Amino acid sequence: METLKQAIRYGVVGLSNTLITAVVIWVMMKMAGCSDVVSNIIGYTAGVLNSFVWNKRWTFKSSVGWTQGAIKFGVVFGVCYLMQLGLLLYLNKHLSIDSYYNQLLAMAFYTVINFIMNKYYTFKA
Repeated sequence: METLKQAIRYGVVGLSNTLITAVVIWVMMKMAGCSDVVSNIIGYTAGVLNSFVWNKRWTFKSSVGWTQGAIKFGVVFGVCYLMQLGLLLYLNKHLSIDSYYNQLLAMAFYTVINFIMNKYYTFKA
């Protein structure tokens, strides 16, 4: 039951982070004319800072120290980010749709993997 509550909280935090990330990526791609990769990096950076605080305090209510938690969170973020970026590049190569939609698919993949890794590694006390 606790995992379900955490998943719901993670979803709420994730929705706000996803919105932030998606809007920033869209602005960078469509208004600033940046590449997929640059837009993706900037978008994820915007969402990750908010994510750490809310997930530590509210989602997982973790007693892991801020420094240790931040380091682990950074490692998990990096691994998950690289996995989703690889998926994005794969999708862009093999799907002939607007690459922004591939960004959204890669974000969904990232979300699931990130929850699992944060629950069982980052915020596990």
